[in-house]
Amino acid sequence: MRGVVTLRRTVSLLWLCLCLEAQPAHANSSEPSPHIGDVDDIMGLLWKHGLHDYEHERFNVYGQLTWISSFKLPFHAAYSNLNGSSGSLSNRFEHSFTGTLTAFAGVRLWRGAEVYYVPEVIMERPLSNLKGLGGAIQNFELQKTGGIAPTIYQSRFYLKQTFDLGGSTSVRISDPQQLQVGVKSRRVVLTFGNYSVLDMLDKNSVSGDLRRGLFNMAFLTYAAYDFAADARGYTWAGTVELYLDAWALRFVHAVAPVHPNQLELRYDFWKYYGQQIEVEHDHILHGAPGAVRVLAYRNHEVIGTFADALKTLGPGRNASTCSDFHYDSVNASAPDLCWSRRPNTKWGVGASIEQTVYRDIGIFVRGMYSDGKTEVYSYTSADRSLSLGVLGRGASWRRSKDFAGLGYGVSWISAVHAEYLRRGGIDGFVGDGSLHEGPEGVFEAFYGVNLAGSAWLSGDYQHITNPGYNRDRGPVDIFGARFHAEF
Repeated sequence: MRGVVTLRRTVSLLWLCLCLEAQPAHANSSEPSPHIGDVDDIMGLLWKHGLHDYEHERFNVYGQLTWISSFKLPFHAAYSNLNGSSGSLSNRFEHSFTGTLTAFAGVRLWRGAEVYYVPEVIMERPLSNLKGLGGAIQNFELQKTGGIAPTIYQSRFYLKQTFDLGGSTSVRISDPQQLQVGVKSRRVVLTFGNYSVLDMLDKNSVSGDLRRGLFNMAFLTYAAYDFAADARGYTWAGTVELYLDAWALRFVHAVAPVHPNQLELRYDFWKYYGQQIEVEHDHILHGAPGAVRVLAYRNHEVIGTFADALKTLGPGRNASTCSDFHYDSVNASAPDLCWSRRPNTKWGVGASIEQTVYRDIGIFVRGMYSDGKTEVYSYTSADRSLSLGVLGRGASWRRSKDFAGLGYGVSWISAVHAEYLRRGGIDGFVGDGSLHEGPEGVFEAFYGVNLAGSAWLSGDYQHITNPGYNRDRGPVDIFGARFHAEF
């Protein structure tokens, strides 16, 4: 019922702004210009017919449709789900897919205030029920809930308030979750509501939106970044951002889930939470833009430690006897994190670099170190991670709307994490029943052909080594295809 009321209020706000916008678009301004050369979307069509003014934008509405199919080839595995464990990637041929349809609505309320509402529909079928891959899950759109039947949900609903502090003015172009407006280089921005932590942090312009770029989750953000989120990747949070010319400082305080990798959130906002702080510096190197970011996070959640799970292992306290939240293992010789969950702290620190090197070609590097003492709670089963890649458009071969990219990501686990898996434990969705430890790596290459307007068809290849950090299994080859359209 609360979702219905929220939807009705949002529709009412949009209708009010549409009515206000219906006055002649050119009444008090010169000929408006589109946000970026393309006008193949909803707002571009309205602008072309004189029904929208980008220069005084009061609202916008955008949408996207993405379909991704992945085909995993059979691979060698010395064992799978040993002794009744339940965290192995199947070594047989499998087909996985995701389909998402998203609407992005934004409304300006008063000076500096904007509200955004983003409903989304998803349908999905993961490989092996999303088990067996650590930091290199092959499709970044996969969620830890859902099924082949379409599911609609609210992904975002938040208020953003900007306070200008002076400095130079630049134009923030109209885009999904972004109203076009002139912004000062010195400003404070407050954001409150329902959104993803990644809407605010690690905003890499090179790797960008993976719906146009690399497929693997290793390139979405730091694989070792266990940011607070529900099973779909969203939470309720508050964000403070300070911009001082080339510098930016961001702080996010977010709600944590009740159980790891599940939908229900714990609304004890100041008792259990995820906090993160990021410092960014933008620069120009030999005439080309780039940025350096440093990010640290600290989670305080009801979370299990690997050391405690190993200590408590016994005849009545193993993976097969747990009656609390667990991962369905029936391995009576294995430890289980459910016996060690209590209020604990998890932390990590990372850095990233992005740099345009030639025309529309850019490179990025990300690396993060997490403490490795506790289970994965919201993201991937990685304790340390490194990723790098190069992406670009096809201007050099006269295909300016095509995209292409190469990426390599690798992640590691801590010694105590490895011992827990070696003894047959499950962490999130990783655990083969035994372990011959090795870093999990992924090499990926893709090419996206622009079909027409804002529609692309991409082909993708991924080579994953040591799936689940296990040298006894793999390598794994995955071929993928993606259709993506923006409107």
